[in-house]
Amino acid sequence: MGFTNKVQLITYPDSLGGGLAALHDVLRHDFPGLFPGGVHILPPFPSSGDRGFAPLDYERISPEFGTWEDLQRIGAGTPIMLDVMVNHMSRQSAPVQDFLSRGSASPYADMFITPDKVWRDGPPSEADLARLALRRASPFSRYRVGEDGREVTLWTTFGRQDPSEQVDLDWRSPAYRRFIGDVLQGLHRRGVSLVRLDAIGYVVKKPGTDCFFVQPDIYEFLRWIRGLADGMRIEILPELHARPELQEALGAEGYWTYDFILPYAILEALLRGEPSLLRRHLGRRSPRQFTMLDCHDGIPLKPDLDGLYDPASARAVAQACGDRGGNFSRIMSPSHRDPDGFDVHQIRCTYYSALGESDERYLAARAIQLFAPGVPQVYYVGLLAGGNDAEAVQRTGEGREINRHNYTRREIQENVRRPVVRKLMDLLRFRNTYPAFDGSFRILPAHASELKMRWENGRDACTLAVEFPAGRASIEYLDRSGRTVSDLL
Repeated sequence: MGFTNKVQLITYPDSLGGGLAALHDVLRHDFPGLFPGGVHILPPFPSSGDRGFAPLDYERISPEFGTWEDLQRIGAGTPIMLDVMVNHMSRQSAPVQDFLSRGSASPYADMFITPDKVWRDGPPSEADLARLALRRASPFSRYRVGEDGREVTLWTTFGRQDPSEQVDLDWRSPAYRRFIGDVLQGLHRRGVSLVRLDAIGYVVKKPGTDCFFVQPDIYEFLRWIRGLADGMRIEILPELHARPELQEALGAEGYWTYDFILPYAILEALLRGEPSLLRRHLGRRSPRQFTMLDCHDGIPLKPDLDGLYDPASARAVAQACGDRGGNFSRIMSPSHRDPDGFDVHQIRCTYYSALGESDERYLAARAIQLFAPGVPQVYYVGLLAGGNDAEAVQRTGEGREINRHNYTRREIQENVRRPVVRKLMDLLRFRNTYPAFDGSFRILPAHASELKMRWENGRDACTLAVEFPAGRASIEYLDRSGRTVSDLL
């Protein structure tokens, strides 16, 4: 089963009730039929860090989350999307541990990337290193390998520790290709039909480049992995935070992409009262995208909106979110920051808190997302209109925990009774069932401080009108009897 024009949920395996069995019950009893588009379950595999994104293997479900049977029960009611971390695996995984133990005698030795694999004529220069798109202070970690304990330098794009818990993989190696093929076969065997390719931008390392989404090499990788996936009837979704032109290039090759511009564009329009960026974006974006407002990382800014945002507005939006308790991830590479030093990679803040916990503005934001062409994804904290979890940040020291609250079953039931959550659920049902969303979309003429979005499909039609900066939104549609219905959110 491929992607459908219906709403998806994004959640950790333990964030709605405590585990996969509880998630199944929550979906059945608290949100029945709300996510026919699927459930994207963030990594449920055994992992040594990064809340699942440092996987040990893909054959097992981590016992604290449940079992494959629990996951398959969810999949009986809606498609399941899982992540494959195509760029890296855990330092504690069997392949890495075998290499660290046996060195070049390990059958996995060619899976990992030493600098001389990239810079064959000698160590990278200062200019080479300055050019790299970094996610940590250094792209390398040193490990002791073999019985003699000699030090080996490996590429490690991600990781808070040193040496990192996430070791990069060489996509050209036969061992890597066998590994990924086995992973996809295992997911296919268990009924998983949707796969997100995590951190795909960092897969290709090539001298003379920033080693991020290196063209045309990245398309060779994508053609290879899509060929594998197509043979198993698995739909893939590359995850790429990149400059707009790189996202467009990926879409032009026929791949689904994320609309990582939309969350900030909506936020700026509602906070600044000026929807010109949002209107321009909606007028030119591809419909073959996934839409979102929030996720487990943050609200994207750089590089996703490079060349699109007004610097003064971006600073003001970031400041407003910071004043409401948010924090930021930063661009590590000086060469990738703005000339004036602006370096906000993502705004870490729940979307509800970013909008001042205004029910009216929050529902307007969700309505814009749901009316934008594409497959809508709703993050579980956003589904419950959750506020910033400052205590989790303080307890863990991890800024992203501000938007990763784990809800007990009682908390879910309490939040579902809130008017803003009830209204959001009504919006999701409308998006899933109203026939006009399978038709044609256009932006209607409107005052500079307004936005009007319209869908038409035969006699079915619906229009969303939003007033800025107040955030007042209303939907007008034709019901089955042909009567015009107006609904103020």
